[in-house]
Amino acid sequence: MVTLAAAPWVAREGEAKVDDQIVRRHDATVAKALAEQITQTGHRGYGSLPDDDGLYQAGTGAGLFLNLAAAYLHPRSKYHHDRAVPERMRLAAQFLDRAQHADGTIDLLVTNFHSTPDTGFVVHNLGTAACLLHRAGERELLAMIEPFLKKAGGALATGGVHTPNHRWVVSSALAQIDEVFPDPRYGKRIDQWLAEGVDIDGDGQFTERSTSVYNTVCDRAFTVLAVKRKRPELFEPVRRNLNAMLYLMHPNYEVVTEISRRQDKGERGDIGGYWFPLQYLAVRDRNPVYAGIATAVAARRASLPALMEYPEMTGDSPETKAPPDDYVKDFPALDVVRFRRGARSATILGNDSLWFELRQGEAIITGVRMAGAFFGKGQLVPPRIERNGKLYTLRQTLEAGYYQPADPPRKVAAGEWGSVRQTCRETGICRYEQSAAIEETARGFRIRLEAKGTENVPVSIEIGLRAGVELEGATAVKGSGDSYLLGSGYATVKGGADRIRIGPGLGQHAYVQVRGAEPKLPGTSVYLTAFSPFVHTLEFVCE
Repeated sequence: MVTLAAAPWVAREGEAKVDDQIVRRHDATVAKALAEQITQTGHRGYGSLPDDDGLYQAGTGAGLFLNLAAAYLHPRSKYHHDRAVPERMRLAAQFLDRAQHADGTIDLLVTNFHSTPDTGFVVHNLGTAACLLHRAGERELLAMIEPFLKKAGGALATGGVHTPNHRWVVSSALAQIDEVFPDPRYGKRIDQWLAEGVDIDGDGQFTERSTSVYNTVCDRAFTVLAVKRKRPELFEPVRRNLNAMLYLMHPNYEVVTEISRRQDKGERGDIGGYWFPLQYLAVRDRNPVYAGIATAVAARRASLPALMEYPEMTGDSPETKAPPDDYVKDFPALDVVRFRRGARSATILGNDSLWFELRQGEAIITGVRMAGAFFGKGQLVPPRIERNGKLYTLRQTLEAGYYQPADPPRKVAAGEWGSVRQTCRETGICRYEQSAAIEETARGFRIRLEAKGTENVPVSIEIGLRAGVELEGATAVKGSGDSYLLGSGYATVKGGADRIRIGPGLGQHAYVQVRGAEPKLPGTSVYLTAFSPFVHTLEFVCE
């Protein structure tokens, strides 16, 4: 083991300011982990915990080691200097050693193998543990994870990545290792990645636009790099992203995930994942809005290990201020328009089949979309939002045709259909245009739906509801337990005390899942149906 000079336990500067509730919640996590940790020798997961899928992942083992280390070190934890804890830490460290390949990488068993970036995610927890143990002068405990971290450092300094955020995952992990076990290779690799520039657009979103997962990963990484590499300019992309998220947030702190390019698209997610950068910059920048949000989510998201590693976060925060809740915010780079009117929250999205989302408190419409049965490709996916004052139009023009015999005549072999079609056949074209023009009203929104061009095309307009929301006033579609037709009049979407009234209905047929349309949305769907050409104005009245 490399001998380390004991550093002062600087986290003591902020220990008194850490809320007891955070310490108790951390202790509860540790108690559960100790009860579930595999202590049976010979077991595949010996020393670790199973994840929700029954897999024994290196990341779980690293999280276990960190939580045990923080509890062991914090003077107000019931596990402070508990003699049983180091043995459990040793078991976790041994599991990590077994999970690590000779090249220093680990596997993410659900998808990635010999993975540099997933090694970086593991180091995020283990690097924090190393920092805390180093500062506390706990050399024997630090020695348990020293081999893993040094091998991981070698992998991170040479290995590649496969998504944009991985560059910052790897860089921040290297910064953590370098703080405790310095190596010139680490800083060189960090500088190589940073030389590519920060991938943040004019609307404050990183490449993946992942509001509940990878935004938080990037914000954490740049905060860590700014602090540990003494690069305060790296706080700026974090601020830009956090400022954008103020307008991509619903009344209950859920975030707009519909803009994501990753697996969280359309999934529930909340602002709690941003607690670390919000809290850090709330104190550093004296930002009252960041402080307000960080305080609101702290009871369930504040991290004791993070507060110990960055005691400056426990400094005096400014008086809190609520985030904006009355606005129309245009995101031109994202091609998204956001609306907030207190409890009412809505989103219009360009280049997306789910182009409108609305909620009034707990009454939640997850999306509106339209499809025509036009040659199997009639899903309305508008290439962009057309903006005209307060009117936002989503428009799509489609073409499809029938082909004449080859001219001049020729043999068409198997596999040649496509090339011959493009070069030797005359075509008769059918054209079809569909649109949705959206405008805000005093009590909600109005959407003018239209389809024209080719006549007699069946059209289906789908309105998806969040699970648990009630529906009144629509008729069940025969043979379906969660599809309803609003043929006339109005339906009401109910969530708690909140209401959204939808109508008037339109029901010219019952062909709701038209050929070529995307699969039905999860949960309850309400449909309006028509034949082209048609024009129909649909009102959403929030109550």
